[in-house]
Amino acid sequence: MKKRNILTLICIVAASINARAQAIDGSWKGDMKVGPSSLAVVINIKDGKCTMDSPDQGAFGIETTVNHLSADSLNISIPAIGGKLAGHRNGDTLKGAFVQMGMSFPIDLKKTLIERKRPQTPRPPFGYTTEKVTFDNTKGGATLSGTLTYPAGYDGKGNIPVMIMVSGSGQQNRDEELFGHKPFLIIADHMARNGIATLRYDDRGTGKSTGDIANATTADAMEDAAAGIDFLRASGKFGKTGVLGHSEGGTVAFMLAARGKADFIVSMAGCAVRGDSLLLEQTKAISGIHTLTLEQIRNMAKAQNNAWTNHFIDFSPREDIERTECPVMAINGDKDLQVDATMNLEAIRRHLAGNKNVNIKKYTGLNHMFQHCETGKIGEYAEIEETMAPEVLEDIAKWVSEQ
Repeated sequence: MKKRNILTLICIVAASINARAQAIDGSWKGDMKVGPSSLAVVINIKDGKCTMDSPDQGAFGIETTVNHLSADSLNISIPAIGGKLAGHRNGDTLKGAFVQMGMSFPIDLKKTLIERKRPQTPRPPFGYTTEKVTFDNTKGGATLSGTLTYPAGYDGKGNIPVMIMVSGSGQQNRDEELFGHKPFLIIADHMARNGIATLRYDDRGTGKSTGDIANATTADAMEDAAAGIDFLRASGKFGKTGVLGHSEGGTVAFMLAARGKADFIVSMAGCAVRGDSLLLEQTKAISGIHTLTLEQIRNMAKAQNNAWTNHFIDFSPREDIERTECPVMAINGDKDLQVDATMNLEAIRRHLAGNKNVNIKKYTGLNHMFQHCETGKIGEYAEIEETMAPEVLEDIAKWVSEQ
């Protein structure tokens, strides 16, 4: 759950700048006090255009409209959330106030240089081969473009396992890229060095993949992944075919397993409770507001009025999990604020009571992205250099090899 998070009761905004004020091009970061919590805001300004990020809420690239801009003042609107921000520049600070629904919240933003080191990102030479492929979900009218990674030394004749990787909610590229982190690329690299093939792909309507995004739901994500599994099986190059899913992708993995499409699955921070319950706990954890009710969360979700949210809030994966008979590895970090580890792993454990090949593990000190972290807040994702804990990669490779 990275890009479709239900916003907390007070949405976050920031400023945009036009071409007449090139001096303030760049990224500006500040914290806004909202109730008992502060929420990080980043605005990215370049050549008169601006996007806004609310990292703590997993919202990125929010569009803004410039109403006025001069060398020392600005006034912008954020149509998506009905907010406005007016402010002025004072040295290296943008001092402003955000107004929404008659309430005003001050915010100071400091210019910052965002330099992201990602030491785990694989660099050539790789010692294994990759292939660009496409496959079609004819039922859903989507063509998915991806990368098939073969293990080191593979000659095309072995009975090796293969996994298709399914990303979390929101449209992401084949590397599941976020803040320069490329977790699926890193997983593919590690698996290739351990005798396991992988297929990762751009989500529909993203990168080189086609397909309708506006009306897509979790069910459509499952159909896209199912088309990838059919493609892998039809190739005749592999033995057992599994699914590795992250966040919503973990839910998709169970959906596929319940329909007999997967020989094994790896659920990484997979959602195992009904959507509205997950969003309630997620919003409480991120915002620090613990008085929210399920009814409020449902009303907030319905107000977004999009196909994905309308489907997600009422969807429960329980039946799919209970019908899963193939081997399952389900993992999460105990500092995950987006998919609570205890609530969801325990739900998986209960629903898989009749499955004898289940490996459930909660990692200490890891967040939703499986990074070692301090707080688990979404805003940390960009600041942490590590993309994925090495022990997680090792555990996945070992478990898959044993199946």
